[in-house]
Amino acid sequence: MDSMELEKEKGITIKSAATYTQWQDLFINIIDTPGHVDFTIEVERALKVLDGAILLVCGASGVQSQTLTVDRQMRRYKVPRVAFINKLDRLGAQPMRVIEQINDQLGLNAALVQIPIGLEENFEGVVDVVERRALYFRGKDGGQVEHADVPEDLKERCEEVREQLVEKLIDVDNELADSYLEGETITAEMLKRAIRRATIGLQFAPVCLGSAFKNKGVQPLLDAVIDYLPDPRQRVNYAYDLTKFDPTSDQEPPEDALVPLEMDPKAPFVGLAFKITETRFGQLTWMRVYQGALKKGQQVMNMNARAKTRMPRLARMHADNLEDVEAVQAGDICAVFGVDCSSGDAFSDRSANLAMSKMHVPDTVVSMGLLIKEKNKVDSLLKVLAKYSREDPTFRFNLEQESGQIQISGMGELHLEIYCERLRREENIEVTTGKPYVKYRETVTKPVRFDYTFKKQSGGAGQYAKIIGYMEPIPEGSKETFEFQNKTVGQNLTSGFVSATKKGFEEACLRGPLLGNPVWGVRFVLEDGAYHQVDSNELAFRVCAAKAFAEAFSGAGGTLLQPIMKVEVMTPAQTMSTILSSLQQREGRITGHEVTGNVAIVRAEVPLGEMFGYTAELRSNTAGRGEASMEYSHHQLVEDGTLYKVLKEYTGSSGGSDNSSSSASSGSKKKK
Repeated sequence: MDSMELEKEKGITIKSAATYTQWQDLFINIIDTPGHVDFTIEVERALKVLDGAILLVCGASGVQSQTLTVDRQMRRYKVPRVAFINKLDRLGAQPMRVIEQINDQLGLNAALVQIPIGLEENFEGVVDVVERRALYFRGKDGGQVEHADVPEDLKERCEEVREQLVEKLIDVDNELADSYLEGETITAEMLKRAIRRATIGLQFAPVCLGSAFKNKGVQPLLDAVIDYLPDPRQRVNYAYDLTKFDPTSDQEPPEDALVPLEMDPKAPFVGLAFKITETRFGQLTWMRVYQGALKKGQQVMNMNARAKTRMPRLARMHADNLEDVEAVQAGDICAVFGVDCSSGDAFSDRSANLAMSKMHVPDTVVSMGLLIKEKNKVDSLLKVLAKYSREDPTFRFNLEQESGQIQISGMGELHLEIYCERLRREENIEVTTGKPYVKYRETVTKPVRFDYTFKKQSGGAGQYAKIIGYMEPIPEGSKETFEFQNKTVGQNLTSGFVSATKKGFEEACLRGPLLGNPVWGVRFVLEDGAYHQVDSNELAFRVCAAKAFAEAFSGAGGTLLQPIMKVEVMTPAQTMSTILSSLQQREGRITGHEVTGNVAIVRAEVPLGEMFGYTAELRSNTAGRGEASMEYSHHQLVEDGTLYKVLKEYTGSSGGSDNSSSSASSGSKKKK
């Protein structure tokens, strides 16, 4: 389904692609998503709107860092899944080791529903342990499925795996447990119903086997999708009643604000625009219909923009091909042309005042300066970057007004490299990039008190505000990056001035004193203050809070937080010691390693700033046979030596902060 030239060249999926198929007289919408963590937003968008998922795991490499990321995303959106151990025709395929990793590393209650008939070059089919039958995949493309009895040498193994499957299920399914304890014979139909109940209830994950490239195991995988994953009627989706809750807020919605959506095509229409792409015909909007039906030319309400809009053209998607349709209904995924909206906008019938929850968008972790070779194309470049940013919320750009420099930010080096390559190929805009630099965050390490008075007199009414309190680091492990506590007593400060003080601290945390980067992990406690009947206003207290913060920051042990990446390296076993040494030299902390046959897997946590250029080093150390993947883990305090180095580079560069960039031609080595 990969249609971009870059996808075909690099052998990876960059953009999600949608299609549909019919299987067993049922209609299935499918979204193929990237596996690389740099394109994680594509997975987020898909899981937001899907009813079930297939978790692909390599039969040779096993569970990798991106597998862990996708698993967390599935849990976030509570999506039932079937696991598929792929590439069993590949050298070193070991499905039993992989199923152990799925249970241990992902923490899933998973069990095989198939066992392989042969492995590697001898892989020719699977044994269905539920039905107790063998399936062979014949023909050039594996499209001819031949059913047969279980081979004699696999009958005992089949019964062992079937018993393990039953034992896993009776722990989570009471109905099957009762039948088992009463001594009933567990039939295939009883097992299928139990697997379906437990899978939909997020208590179990059936595991299928195959080789997608050889089209072996794909047909029973589609059977498993029908048998074990929910149809849209079995998934309860909720919308928010806008009269009772604002979904753009950070607060938890009250229970009475949640409205269950119905699969009834006659109910008021509710849909979600979960992805937008720009085409030569204009904006293409991907939409999931949750309730009711949508017809071509129908007028609906964009609940986020509070604007009426008409749906001029509807289509079903098959990768980069579109098939026009007159109408879609609840459960469908479709494409809409000619609608001006943003990703995450909810649409509903004018009779329904409903909207959907917002999508999780991770923070960017790496930035680089962008320099355009042809100055007369700057305006065109900015328009294209704006288009990319609308399509991909994890891609951001900023134009520094004073210097005219452009900064782009994303989820990793590959993420930004792909966009730069698209600029050259699709837009004919030649750009060069500066050295990638890290998105540091600023923080404090110890409590400090503040007692600050802000006065300003310029004729007439002046400015006056006084605040007293302290700021301290938020305890490690908290999910909050900013906290404000009001501990004032009496009437020394009005509620409006307290709110203005909080606002001032929040604004100050957007640009810290060290690098101008956001400040994380700080709690502000306001204990007392004073105001003047004439000269005090909310602006004065906002300014006072900002100045109090700037003055107190150094006394609070102000320092930097750096992003730490989970790194996984797969390498030939004979080069493992070289890889371990290389990661440790990059300030990495080894978290685990294992050797299976001739392949070693090394896991580590490494500062992002130390990982630039690692791919080239890995290729050199492994003669091109090593593979590395990494994902964001957390931010942690930098060492004193790193802090000194970063500040020295920052003060020696011409740029300045998260809101400025280093020019590719200046040779700046500034990090953030």
